[in-house]
Amino acid sequence: MAPTDETERPTLWRNARLATMSAGLSGLGVVEKGAVAAAGGRILFAGPEAEVPQALAAGAETVDCGGRWITPGLIDCHTHLVWAGNRAKEFELRLAGASYEEVARAGGGIVSSVNALRAAGEDRLLAETLPRLDALIAEGVTTVEVKSGYGLDAGNEAKALKVARRLGRERPVSVRTTFLGAHALPPEFSGDKAGFIARVVEEMLPAIAAEGLADAVDGFCEKIAFSPEEIARVFDAAKAAGLPVKLHADQLSDLSGAALAARYGALSADHLEYTSEAGAEAMGKAGTVAVMLPGAFYFIRETKVPPVDAFRRHGVAMAVATDCNPGTSPLTSLLLTMNMAATLFRLTVDECLLGVTRNAARALGLAAETGTLEAGKSADLAIWDIESPAELVYRIGFNPLHARIWKGRIWKGTGR
Repeated sequence: MAPTDETERPTLWRNARLATMSAGLSGLGVVEKGAVAAAGGRILFAGPEAEVPQALAAGAETVDCGGRWITPGLIDCHTHLVWAGNRAKEFELRLAGASYEEVARAGGGIVSSVNALRAAGEDRLLAETLPRLDALIAEGVTTVEVKSGYGLDAGNEAKALKVARRLGRERPVSVRTTFLGAHALPPEFSGDKAGFIARVVEEMLPAIAAEGLADAVDGFCEKIAFSPEEIARVFDAAKAAGLPVKLHADQLSDLSGAALAARYGALSADHLEYTSEAGAEAMGKAGTVAVMLPGAFYFIRETKVPPVDAFRRHGVAMAVATDCNPGTSPLTSLLLTMNMAATLFRLTVDECLLGVTRNAARALGLAAETGTLEAGKSADLAIWDIESPAELVYRIGFNPLHARIWKGRIWKGTGR
């Protein structure tokens, strides 16, 4: 479907209440009688309606928001969206008592998704992924991160990242891609972690970087995955390739993954259930964002919550994401994810909403581009039929999205 407005005239959304998420304002940056103006895909003005420049208002196409709330478009900053098949059988095994580690060591887990992705062509992967992306878009998501990690060889990792790039051409959404080659040990390297890490560092990562397929590099630092020393080799290679890093850290045990991420100036460290006080302090000093993933916590029935109070003490920005993946978080609702973060991790309403806007943008290295309603940033907006922003966190299974604007244009549905 084409956008509803293809003119070059500025658009002015008026008679609205804004949650700007601007760092320059307290809390959510609320403006009770606000307006947002945009042209050329960029925000020209966001603030009190009474302060809209007269010349801008006179030349703009005006949209009366009827007192609705406008927030930045939502950002899902951690997903594994591209996969084939499903792992419902493993869900049954865990219900019967098997742990995440036991499933993985028995040949299930990530490796089963590797086999499925390797067997699928790009078109099939795209067809299976689009409905998951559409579900996110329908809730106001305008930016999504997509990781590889189910290919685990050069050709299949590239295939997954190419499909992720295609998502941004098939739908009106911004896509950031992350190379997650150090996700698990593929069957052909059974028992040879050193050999596989050498392959990632010497062959896979340089090839991915040369093709321009990745915006960042990630790894899984865990007893069932890779050690801090092995991840450090990957991060050194990423640095040499000019790519920022992120890390799956301290999800199942404390291997000091958060501190490792901080040492490399990582954009984010994600999961973090077992992160120590020292790890939180290191993240705060490095400016590394803590990405909360309550879907995985819920799905694998974890009981140790991330050290949210420690993150607050050390000034660590917290983001919230779905971790949409086939094995441990088959979740395609960022609205539900916020409710989970509040209910399970005791994040406040403000922390949840900042976690899917301003802080999520920081976790992707996009703080200068999106995540707040400020002049100069991408005109990515979500307009909501709500009485207060708290409703976006409070409601379960309800989508109050009125309109989604991506790069200044209103899109109906998924934009197909």
